[in-house]
Amino acid sequence: MKPTISIVVAIFNRKDELFELLNSLTAQSDKDFEIIIVDDGSLVDLKPTIANFETFLTIRYFRKDNSGPGLSRNYGARRAENEWLVFVDSDVIVEKDYIENIKKDIIEIPCDAFGGADKAHKGFNLMQKAISYSMTSVFTTGGIRGSKKAVSKFQPRSFNMGVKKEVFEKVGGFSEMRIGEDPDLSMTLWENGYTTVFFDTIAVYHKRRVDFGKFSKQVYQFGCARPILNQRHPNYVKISFAFPTLFLLGYIMGFLEYFIMGKGIILAFYGLYTFMVLFHALFVTKNISIAGMAVISTYIQMFSYGYGFLKSWVLLNVFKMKPEDAFPKHFHKM
Repeated sequence: MKPTISIVVAIFNRKDELFELLNSLTAQSDKDFEIIIVDDGSLVDLKPTIANFETFLTIRYFRKDNSGPGLSRNYGARRAENEWLVFVDSDVIVEKDYIENIKKDIIEIPCDAFGGADKAHKGFNLMQKAISYSMTSVFTTGGIRGSKKAVSKFQPRSFNMGVKKEVFEKVGGFSEMRIGEDPDLSMTLWENGYTTVFFDTIAVYHKRRVDFGKFSKQVYQFGCARPILNQRHPNYVKISFAFPTLFLLGYIMGFLEYFIMGKGIILAFYGLYTFMVLFHALFVTKNISIAGMAVISTYIQMFSYGYGFLKSWVLLNVFKMKPEDAFPKHFHKM
């Protein structure tokens, strides 16, 4: 018997992206699924957008006060009627065989939760493609995201994540964290003996942020979240989590070395790194403009994440602050 699927989308504003997501879902080769849309207190009316698709899709729409993505997904999950919950972000587009492949993979690869990769669509603008490169590249922390071979134990992310509904309910769903709530759930699943796997046939096209400023803010928040996750799940701490911070500090040391000692040995390594990123991005994207912007987005990712990680680590481990006091905006009061 085929698995049954409920797609849960938590959304705040972003009606244009919602239109593109729903449009891609109308083209599914397997049309046996429901969609739960949870409006997390949007400032724009999403109902006219949804009304365009109600003839073609089984959609249920709910509006609630803003609480962040995790708790909004929990709200949708409680109202889902099918065996499997599939969470996707509102800014993704899926291929026409997305649902079909999920059902095939669930049957062929038994698991309690799964995830898939994200990539750039050919219709994305140059900056979106550059940001997508840096978020999935082997030369950044994104290297673990896009390949089954890149990880020993895969952490599904909420832009493309499936969980058995009964398992989701047993572990309590997403936590009160507003940032980092998806790796938090993955590690909670592991701690309760559940299995997570990577499905390489269900990649989604992920728009992400549309400018470098928003991208910097987003990855900074990811960096802040990681030491909090390390406290919550100490058995899954890795030294590689600190790599962006070491990258940032090394860059600062390189400039000090140059201006104080007149040597550029450290900066030379960063120059080599820059050329490696540039040529790899050119090889992957086949576009020199994207490759150039990919260098910028890669440095933004490493510096912003690294600074966020360092700030969070100091506040939590040196000043002994509680996570909810250090970063009150990262938590929803339950």
